[in-house]
Amino acid sequence: MPNGSVAAIDLGATSGRVVVGRIASGAGAGSVSLEIVQRFPNNPVHHWEGSAEGLHWNLLEQYRAIRIGLRAALKSEGALASAAVDSWGLDYGLLRAGGELAGNPFHYRDERTARGVEAVSALVSDEELYAINGLQFMPINSVYQLADDRLQGRLTAESRALLIPDLITYWLTGQLVAERTNASTTGLLDVTTRAWATSLFSRLGLPTGLFPTLVDPGTSVGPLLPGLAAEVGASIPVHTVGSHDTASAVVGLPVTDESFAYVSCGTWALVGVELEQPVLTEAGRLENFTNEGGVDGRIRYLKNIMGLWIQSESIRTWEHEGQTIDLPVLLAEAAALPGGSHFDANHPRLLAPGDMPARIAECCEEAGQPVPRTPAEFVRAINESLADAFAAAVHSAAALSGKDVRVVHIAGGGSQNELLCQLAADRLGLPVVAGPVEATALGNVLVQARAVGLVPADGSLESLRALVAASAHTRRYEPRARTS
Repeated sequence: MPNGSVAAIDLGATSGRVVVGRIASGAGAGSVSLEIVQRFPNNPVHHWEGSAEGLHWNLLEQYRAIRIGLRAALKSEGALASAAVDSWGLDYGLLRAGGELAGNPFHYRDERTARGVEAVSALVSDEELYAINGLQFMPINSVYQLADDRLQGRLTAESRALLIPDLITYWLTGQLVAERTNASTTGLLDVTTRAWATSLFSRLGLPTGLFPTLVDPGTSVGPLLPGLAAEVGASIPVHTVGSHDTASAVVGLPVTDESFAYVSCGTWALVGVELEQPVLTEAGRLENFTNEGGVDGRIRYLKNIMGLWIQSESIRTWEHEGQTIDLPVLLAEAAALPGGSHFDANHPRLLAPGDMPARIAECCEEAGQPVPRTPAEFVRAINESLADAFAAAVHSAAALSGKDVRVVHIAGGGSQNELLCQLAADRLGLPVVAGPVEATALGNVLVQARAVGLVPADGSLESLRALVAASAHTRRYEPRARTS
C-alpha cells in the first residue's frame, strides 16, 4: 500500500474545515491520520430575496475559505492525490440556464418549508411518498423546499439544482454531478431503484431534468479548473465520496463488531443502523425512520434527533443576554448534579433559532418535569433528554430492522461530551464507543484513498473501518445502573 495524501473538504452546519488525510503503509492495515489545515465558521445570513426576508447560507464565503484551505494543504504536502467534498444534506443551489447561481441557497431552518409541505401533501399522500423515497417526514426535506421554489416562481424548465457538496464540486471542476448518498436525502430518489423518481418529479410539477446525472462515491469528476489550479498552486483530481456527511461518518467508524448501531452527533444527531436493504414498513414510517443511502450501496436506517443544536442555541441565547459561558466548566457542573429533567428532544418547537431555554422550559412543563433554572440545570436536562432519544432510536431501529445491536458508536463532536456518552450508555444498557471526533473527515479521506489506490481498490467498508480502528483514539463507556 503506497503512502499518499488527500484533502477532505468537510462542511458542517456550524463550521467547515479542510483536512489533509495521510495514508501510511505498514504492517497489518497501515494507518490513516488527519491534519486540519483550515477551519472556518459557517454563519447563515438573513437577507431579502425579492419582497421576502429569508435565512440563507453564505456559501461564497465558504468557497473562499475552501480555496485558502486547498492552498494550505498543497503547501503542506507538495501534492495531493485527490480532493472531495461532504456536507449536510437537504439544501441546494439553483443554477440558471447559463450555469450561474440564481441566489444564495436557502437554509433548511428557513420558515418557507411549511408552504412546501402543504403543497406536496395536496398532491402525494405521506404513505405514497414513503413507499417511493423511504424518508422520514421532516418539513425541511428538499422535496418540500423545491415545492416552495415552484410556488414562488423560482423554477423554470431550464433550472438545475445542485446539493451543497455537488455545487462546491461544480465550482471546483465545472462538472455537474449528483452524488447518490446525498441525493437520497432529497425525497426525490427512488429508494429501491436508487434512481431519480421521475414520475414523482412530474406529479409535483418539478422539471424532470432538475438534478444532474447520479454518480456513486469514489467517482472521478475531473481536475480543478485551470484558473483555480493556478490560484491554489497545483491541479488536484476531484472525486466524489459519501457526500452526505453522515454517509462519510459511518464509513469512518472504528467498527470491530458488525452488530453495531451509530450516533453521528453534531448539530444534528443521526441515530441508526447500517443495512443491506431498505425497510419500508408502515411501522417504520409511523416511527419516522428514514432509509438514506450509504457508501457501497448500504442503507443508513436512522432517525434524525435535534442533537447538540439544542445546547449550542441555548448557549447562544445566554451569551446574547450577557452571560459568559465556558462549556467545559458548564458540562462539569451539569455532570455533578444528581439528575435532571427530561423532555422531548425532538419536539418541533426546538427546530428554529431563538430563545432555546424558554422553549425547553415549555417542553418540561408539558412533560410534567421541573423547569430548569440555571444554565447547568438546563445543560443537564438537555443531555439527559438527548440520551433518552438516542436510546429510544437505537432500540426502535433494531426492532424494526431485525438487526442485532451489541455496541453503539458515537462519533462527531458529541463523542467529546463525557456526560452525554455515559448517560447514553446508561439508557441504552449497552457499551458506547466514543470517537473519533473527525469520523466524517476520516470516511471522506478513506473513500478517496480507495478511489486513487492508496488503499486496495477492492477494499470493503469493513477493511476501511479496520484502518480507522487501528488509527483512531476512542473511549469506551460501560452502562451503569440507572439512578434517574
